[in-house]
Amino acid sequence: MDQAEQLRIIKANKQIRPTARVITVTSGKGGVGKSTTAINLSAALGEMGKQVLLIDLDPQGNSSSGLGVEKNRVSRCIYDALLNDIPLTDIIIPDVSKGLDVVPATINLAGAEVELVSEMARENRLKDAIGPMRGRYDYVFIDCPPSLGLLTINALVAADKLLIPIQCEFYALEGVTKLLDSMKRVKTRLNPTLDIYGEMRA
Repeated sequence: MDQAEQLRIIKANKQIRPTARVITVTSGKGGVGKSTTAINLSAALGEMGKQVLLIDLDPQGNSSSGLGVEKNRVSRCIYDALLNDIPLTDIIIPDVSKGLDVVPATINLAGAEVELVSEMARENRLKDAIGPMRGRYDYVFIDCPPSLGLLTINALVAADKLLIPIQCEFYALEGVTKLLDSMKRVKTRLNPTLDIYGEMRA
């Protein structure tokens, strides 16, 4: 059975669920465990019987490869949703583990920061793409790049809550300070309901 047929069956059988919680996993610094956190939380919630979608928004594609996706064989990725208006349903790789689907990232995403600059409603591209998915999943996780560019801004605008992995060191704390400043600006102008997750409950 090919991937398209698998996805067709999943879409036909998936129940309409309460609105998904969209959680962005981000930090202003690399190497603090963003992808590891996103993968492990997504897989754990899937094992608990939740339906979870993990969106890899990092051009490095660590969440994709960490879930066994062969990126050189991926024909479409999150880039196509952001720049080519391809629905996420046409990009999702289903059932990478129990209850967990993934929207992969490839190196194509590296050019998205520049290409988004000239696009209309550039900060809302990811939010608009996720909208139709909210009734299909219990959780949508977004794994961000270690920067505060347009990809991360898209993730902040799309999110209900932020999850910020951090190491107890100066540079990590400095990165969080910059991230919180960006969060406040996004909350003021683009996403007034955005907040940091104080606790994580299934």
